[in-house]
Amino acid sequence: MLIAARRRGTELGAVPIGPGGGAMLRFLAASVSARAVVEIGTGAGVSGLWLLRGMAPDGVLTTIDVEAEHQRAAKEAFVEAHIPPNRTRLITGRALDVLPRLTDGAYDVVFGDAAKGEYPDYLAAALRLLRPGGLVVFDNALWHDRVPDPSARDPETVAVRELLRTVRDDTRLVPVLLGAGDGLLVAVVRD
Repeated sequence: MLIAARRRGTELGAVPIGPGGGAMLRFLAASVSARAVVEIGTGAGVSGLWLLRGMAPDGVLTTIDVEAEHQRAAKEAFVEAHIPPNRTRLITGRALDVLPRLTDGAYDVVFGDAAKGEYPDYLAAALRLLRPGGLVVFDNALWHDRVPDPSARDPETVAVRELLRTVRDDTRLVPVLLGAGDGLLVAVVRD
């Protein structure tokens, strides 16, 4: 299932999370007994499958992607993995248009892996959506090793650096930067 989803993602140009990052997503979802997760950037369903594997058996994954083709590929992956349809809610649309319509404080995990330039805005939305003790997680926190390179000044790298600084300095969060995959930024919302 994961191999087929990974292949579809690569074909669509939606680079899937690697096995190390995926295993960490599963672990993080399990560590908070996640029942409600928001995923920003569905891709072909690879990260969604990892999250669902760690979530409570009745947990619901709400996954947002601007590309309808990505949503179709993810739905196919979820069907192949025998995920009951009531455990996933796929929303096609721009994340910054969809996120304001989701319920405040109702989510255990918010995972961001979409437009890197919008990461700081995703963080603001996540802080509204997460319950105390919830986790905000961002993939590509090292952005292909460009983040630590001071000469890298492209908009995506600058946005990821801004996200890292903001999370580090926000007293509502307890962050950690994990070296899994292309880097996972994880922060727990303080009670």
